[in-house]
Amino acid sequence: MLMPTGGGKSLCYQIPAIVRPGVAIVVSPLISLMKDQVDALRAAGVRAAYYNSSLEAAEARRVLAQLHSGELDLLYAAPEWLMSTATLARLHEIASDSQASSEENGGDSRTSGIALIAIDEAHCVSQWGHDFRPEYVQLGQLRELFPDVPVMACTATADPQTRVDVQARLGLADAPIFITGFDRPNIRYTVVDKHHSLEQLLTLIGLNKGESGIVYCLSRKRTEEVAGKLAAAGVSAAAYHAGLSATERDRVQTAFARDEIDVVVATVAFGLGIDKPDVRFVCHYDLPKNLESYYQETGRAGRDGLPAEALLLFGLADAAVAHSLIERGGNADQVRIELHKLNAMVGFGEATTCRRRVLLGYLGEPLAHDCGNCDVCLEPPDTYDATEHARKALSCVYRLRQGFGIGYVVDVLRGSGSDKVFARGHDQLSTYGIGADLSKDAWQQLIRQLIHRGYLEQDIARYSVLRLTPAAMALLRGDETLVLARPRVKLPRAERKRAGRARGGPLGPDTLVDVPVELREPSAAEERLFAHLRTVRKELADRQGVPAYIVFGDATLREMAARRPGADDELLAVNGVGETKLKRYGEAFLEAIRSFTQTEELDTP
Repeated sequence: MLMPTGGGKSLCYQIPAIVRPGVAIVVSPLISLMKDQVDALRAAGVRAAYYNSSLEAAEARRVLAQLHSGELDLLYAAPEWLMSTATLARLHEIASDSQASSEENGGDSRTSGIALIAIDEAHCVSQWGHDFRPEYVQLGQLRELFPDVPVMACTATADPQTRVDVQARLGLADAPIFITGFDRPNIRYTVVDKHHSLEQLLTLIGLNKGESGIVYCLSRKRTEEVAGKLAAAGVSAAAYHAGLSATERDRVQTAFARDEIDVVVATVAFGLGIDKPDVRFVCHYDLPKNLESYYQETGRAGRDGLPAEALLLFGLADAAVAHSLIERGGNADQVRIELHKLNAMVGFGEATTCRRRVLLGYLGEPLAHDCGNCDVCLEPPDTYDATEHARKALSCVYRLRQGFGIGYVVDVLRGSGSDKVFARGHDQLSTYGIGADLSKDAWQQLIRQLIHRGYLEQDIARYSVLRLTPAAMALLRGDETLVLARPRVKLPRAERKRAGRARGGPLGPDTLVDVPVELREPSAAEERLFAHLRTVRKELADRQGVPAYIVFGDATLREMAARRPGADDELLAVNGVGETKLKRYGEAFLEAIRSFTQTEELDTP
């Protein structure tokens, strides 16, 4: 199952777990993620628990007792614990007891057994995934150990090559694949040249004042530096990275979840465990190493479906540092894979076509039209008839028998005097030197646009060689023309600084102005009621010691503010309100809406 972050992957195993007899085992990579999901399930009245190293001995024994007595619908577990000999023996015992009970009761085994096994963040299984975890590879044994138990793999981040690898490693080669799409239309993607980065970040925070946001940095030192500078500027911010004590990490995460901190400045250690739906912006202060990480991390914004921002501060110096770190790796195949992914990330940053088309195309989901909600769409670059240049590039790929990558194709097009070109006899090709009129950078950007538009594809399994797609044939035959964006000219540093200020700020003109995303603009009265409902929610959450979104998400509160329900059945019709939460919180919110409406009527002349 491939769905975007916040798209409902969890429901795909949570609902079957409730309906099917027995307990569902959910493999999850992070302790914090387990806790968030279990808290939310319990708030909705579901029998759920987790088992990991954070549990005290007494609590661990209680969870295991619930497991054996059939009192759980879902049990979240770390792969290390799940694949231990002792745990596998327990699960075999449970499965065997269920089978025996079923035979004694004429096939009815509703009180025990294993309902299903769900592997969340399944991209971690794959060597092609952006976060290769050796312990996840062992999960492939589950299919053989429990052949009668349904197995489901879920992720929001998997390009086509990763999908194939996950299927093979988990023994799911013949399993159906369900892909609902990776698009998150409520997120606006913006890329700006990285200069005066702190000013750029403060501008973003200022435009989302009082809202929750995450800033990603690549090093522990950078997170602390940026968090300190934000705090000095009056921003409620804190650092988070793996080098901090467990107590400090837990303090920061809890404060962020409970809206006591607005901004967390973090390394990638902060991400998978964040189930907070009302993060309004994500900023990448440093360049991510790959598009999978970028997509996963930007997906932390706007999980409630409301408008959100994703800002990338793009600098080629960051790319050079990442390149050098990758090349230090000892595994040649892994280095090759990671360099390919870094190049794709740089291509995204340099793209002059719709960002969303680039991102979704990389994930194997070509978008047929521009999105209208990224910086390129909102501030389109100049375009030109690139048909002839495109044909030259496609012809060169064809003449090279679709066996080389971007750099080599550009060398041949520009007539490089490289020894490799001469040794292979490629100086004799008809396409040798036919592109000498364009610079190396210009050709590379053009070829990336051809990849983004679906005329070329890169074969990651074969050293990122370029291959023609069926769409390229019509262009090569002269049956169609092609308009592309002109490569952006990189200004000298001093000129770039002056140009940025002249345009009205470090982010440029209207870069982060709200764009409608199928949401009606709330009235002033609705905004006031929404703020009042958030206060009520915070009080209830603090009283129970849980994050505010466990009570209700922002999207639910906005719908309450728009509909103003006055009775239980009307409140139950609001998305996000179920029977359990109606009983638990209904009267408090109905009273808040009534009192607000009465006050509003008294204040009206």
